[in-house]
Amino acid sequence: MSAPSIKRSTSRFEASQKLQGHLQRVLVALVDLHVQGKQAHWNVTGRGFRDLHLQLDELVDTAREHSDVVAERLRALQAVPDGRTETVATTTDLSPYPAGLVSVGDTADAIVERVAQTVEVVREVHDDVDAEDPTTADLLHAVIDGLEKQAWMISGETRVV
Repeated sequence: MSAPSIKRSTSRFEASQKLQGHLQRVLVALVDLHVQGKQAHWNVTGRGFRDLHLQLDELVDTAREHSDVVAERLRALQAVPDGRTETVATTTDLSPYPAGLVSVGDTADAIVERVAQTVEVVREVHDDVDAEDPTTADLLHAVIDGLEKQAWMISGETRVV
């Protein structure tokens, strides 16, 4: 008597070009946010420096972790992520970060603005992503949640009531 054969399916879900483009756009925004967050971290100055300096490291970690999840999701969907510096520099939706030293208040405002720009990208692509792949849309929910929490924390560093 022969052993039952196991059938293995080789069909996998593959992202459409549209889904790939949306996820690539999110990836670029997250990579840029990570880099801009480090720039801010290195060059923030003034009263409250240390707290914001440390908070920026948390933002950078959040952006980096989310960019890794998005890039790996692209690979899982048979797409190729592109996080090269030239790609990020030429396709980002984020405003450029100012050069030189930046005060604590201006740093917080600039970074919160860039977090908002990143979240805006995620929200803009969300419905299309959800229509094609709800699992990937769930990952985008986590990105929004994590970044909006960081924006709240950073804005609290300089907000006066």
